Amino acid sequence: MSKYLISTDPKAVKKIKTKHRKILTKIPAPGTSKAIKDLHNIESRSMHGQLPLIWSKAKNFNIYDIAGNKWIDFTSTIFVANVGHSNQKVTNAIEETLSNPLYSCYSYANSTRINYIKRLLKFAGKPFEKVFLMSAGTEATEASLKLMRMYGQKKQKRRLGIICIENNWHGRTLGAQMMSSNISQSSWIGFKDENIHYIPFPYPWANNDKNGSEIFKEGLSNLAKKGLDLKKDICGFMLETFQGWGAVFYPRHFVKQIEKICRNNEILLTFDEMQAGFGRTGYKFGYQHYDVTPDLICVGKGMGGGVPLSGVIGKAEIMDLPEIGNMSSTHSANPLVCAAGNAVLEELENKDLINKSRFLGQIFKNELEKIKLLFPQHISWILGEGMIMAMLFKDAKTGNPDCETASKVAEKCMQKGLLVVHTGRESIKFGPPLTITEEALLEGTDTLKEAITEVIQI
Repeated sequence: MSKYLISTDPKAVKKIKTKHRKILTKIPAPGTSKAIKDLHNIESRSMHGQLPLIWSKAKNFNIYDIAGNKWIDFTSTIFVANVGHSNQKVTNAIEETLSNPLYSCYSYANSTRINYIKRLLKFAGKPFEKVFLMSAGTEATEASLKLMRMYGQKKQKRRLGIICIENNWHGRTLGAQMMSSNISQSSWIGFKDENIHYIPFPYPWANNDKNGSEIFKEGLSNLAKKGLDLKKDICGFMLETFQGWGAVFYPRHFVKQIEKICRNNEILLTFDEMQAGFGRTGYKFGYQHYDVTPDLICVGKGMGGGVPLSGVIGKAEIMDLPEIGNMSSTHSANPLVCAAGNAVLEELENKDLINKSRFLGQIFKNELEKIKLLFPQHISWILGEGMIMAMLFKDAKTGNPDCETASKVAEKCMQKGLLVVHTGRESIKFGPPLTITEEALLEGTDTLKEAITEVIQI
């Protein structure tokens, strides 16, 4: 992780005023440092670590701070604002819902929920037949863990094993962190679930001339040496659709091999689509890049257009495994979030945002590749699909991952009116709202190029 400290103290920067950006004060804006320090005094530090910018408002693909400075947003908060910040149709749907005196009704039926789930299933298409709605992404991955293991019980498996991919990320609650392989972040659990297993991720830079199928077979071979029988001991495969920190997609044949193993051994195939869903990668869902058919998908983030909405979508025989009352959520499917979710689907369809994501994504990747060509000693990879991209930095002398330069570039972008995702690693991630214009997208990539140039010349 980067050791470079991004200061909250205001720094004099070049004034900027374009159609899409406006920087008229020091950055961070005066007053930012005090506000952040106040927050640090009263809020768990686990919530901190973002770039020092106090959001005042956000509209479409722009963010404004407390001083009125204006940024092109390449973050969508964290891949949430797929249909744009403060989308008017989403706003109208929420306001209409608020005008009716019904905010929450637990799991009692309401017409907004019924209409939304019907539309969501139509959007998802076959083979998906039922939905379980929740509030947070980690709830959804926890629910999928439960469903996979209940399926294993139904099939009378000897063990309720789940195979996950090393360094994938599935959330911050207990089951989600056990399915993630980050030992330092899950050490608080105090034990290791011996029925959660990991196989290597097929990184393009670490394959040693092996293809995805070979890496997959090697991973399964290592599990077999531990005495695992796929038919008897495994009930689910859990995949993050792409590895989040660097928008690293799998080779297609790697995932195709997983699907084949699942079908031959009564194993459920589950995709964690938190970042990938609802048009982000140029398809409705990211798993479609691999030409496979999952049994379950976990969804959230862009699903609600900014309100807390997540869910699991799957086949009826799996979704109905829990008995009545065995799996529910206090705020699940309340009218407000269902109305917002429905408006998101309308916007995706009416504005053709999924095809737009694919079209702009190609332009985006081409521009990022051009930047890579300008700095071949410092940029190692451009990764991603659609409107989720990542730029990976390397040390010019050693070729090792360069976290510090990535952090400095993220900071410099902020000073120039472009907000990017600062991962703290050697990567910078980009995920603009799908509603961004080509003009603003290109202005953003030009700004990124300026930022990299200035950082490298220092």
